[in-house]
This record gives sequence, C-alpha cells and structure tokens, in this order.
Amino acid sequence: MDTQKWIDEGYNFIVEFGPKVIGAILIWIIGLWVIKVLLKGVKKAMNKGDYDESLKKFLSNLINWILKIVLIIVVLGTVGVETTSFAAIIAAAGLAIGLALQGSLANFAGGVLIMIFKPFKIGDYIQAQGEAGSVKEIEIFTTKLLTPDNKEIIIPNGSLSNGNIVNYSTEDRRRVDWTFGVGYDSDIRKTKEVILEVIKKHPLILQDPAPAINVSELADSSINFFTRVWVNTPDYWAVKFDITEQTKEALDAAGIDIPYPHQVEIHKEA
Repeated sequence: MDTQKWIDEGYNFIVEFGPKVIGAILIWIIGLWVIKVLLKGVKKAMNKGDYDESLKKFLSNLINWILKIVLIIVVLGTVGVETTSFAAIIAAAGLAIGLALQGSLANFAGGVLIMIFKPFKIGDYIQAQGEAGSVKEIEIFTTKLLTPDNKEIIIPNGSLSNGNIVNYSTEDRRRVDWTFGVGYDSDIRKTKEVILEVIKKHPLILQDPAPAINVSELADSSINFFTRVWVNTPDYWAVKFDITEQTKEALDAAGIDIPYPHQVEIHKEA
C-alpha cells in the first residue's frame, strides 16, 4: 500500500509539475536564443548608427544582463513561483544586497558615468589610479587596460570615474620635452645651433609651433638647455628616443662637453 501510495503521489507530481518544468526548460532555451538574436540586432543597429566602440560593448553587456534577469523571472513564473512574491522577496532583500554590493553598485554607476562623459574610449592611452595603458575594454563594472609590455590591468569603474585621468590620446599633437646639459666651457650659441640642426633634420617633428631651445638652468656642473618640440601624438616616443640619441652624437661630434653623469629627463608618459 505504501509503495502504491508513493507511486500515485509521484504520478500526480509528474502530471502536475512535469509540463511546467518542461515548459520552463523550453522557455529558457528559446529565451536564450531570442536574447542572442536581439543582441545581434542591437549590435547591428549600433554599427549602422556609428556608435562609439566603448558604448557599443557597454550597452550590449547591460542589455544582455537585463534580458537574462527578465528571462529568469519568466521561467520561475512558469514553474509556479509567484513572480509577485519573487519581486517582494527581492525588494525585501534589496537593502541587504545593496549594502553587500556597495562596491559593485558604485562600479556600475562609475561605468555609466564613463559612458556619459566619455573621458576616454577604447584604444586611448590613459594614466589613472597609478596605472597606465591602452584602453582594451570598458565593461559594466571594470575597465581593462593593456600595458606597452602586454600586461592586462583591470580597474574598477567606481574608483576610475572618481579619480584623476590623464588621456594621452585625446589631442592630435603632443609636446616633447628634453633637458640637455653641457659643460660651462661650452659656447651657448653653438650648442643651440647643434641641437636645432638635429631637430630640423627629423622628419616627424612639426615646425608649427616652432621648436624652442632655451637655457633653463645654470646647474652645479652644467648649463641646462630646455628643448621643446611638437609632434603628432602617435610619433611621440619615436621622436623622444631619436632626438635623445642623435643630440648626444651631434654634441660629441661638435666637441661640446657633456658633463658626466648626465641625465636626460624622460617623463613617464605614453
């Protein structure tokens, strides 16, 4: 009798909940497919609208999360879970979840702010939170940077949006600075001519604004020349390294004394 009772209860359970479970599974599978199709459509529309790459990825991730949450609620309702009760449970747990996920919520808000104000975009070289690199991805909660030596850095959007950001890629042109030191017996005019000749020969240096070479300091063991030129942003490091090397060679060839040790200022920039 007991066995028969269990069989009857099992049969009733299958009859009552079997179709619901099967329906929920079908809804989940079809729902995931629909979400995939919708995301493709959204991405296609954004590509036609020439949206910023950063915004496209951010919105795609956000829409994906929202649709999946809606799908989960629909699946639970199909199984028999009261969605109103489910919503009430979420609301009741909202405060606790909010307190537990303060950092995540701040990062989400930071991601929204980054999308609105656009302090940088994918591909820009930035310095923030003590790190520097090219922006690889802007996600809902974090931003990924790629360093010149190919290391990935992940920075929370909350701290990123609330801190200082230096964007080296925003402007088309950048200024390159050096300080060259020569001995006190060196001829100032001749030194300027040698440095200027090196600058004029470099094909990547812009002549407008004009290069500037000035005596910046009478140091303990050298006369320091502050040298400034303007270049297109992608050419910054090529010019920085070329002129440093070529100026040293030109000063040596001209017989101009370079005190030892001599350090050329190289700023930590992109």
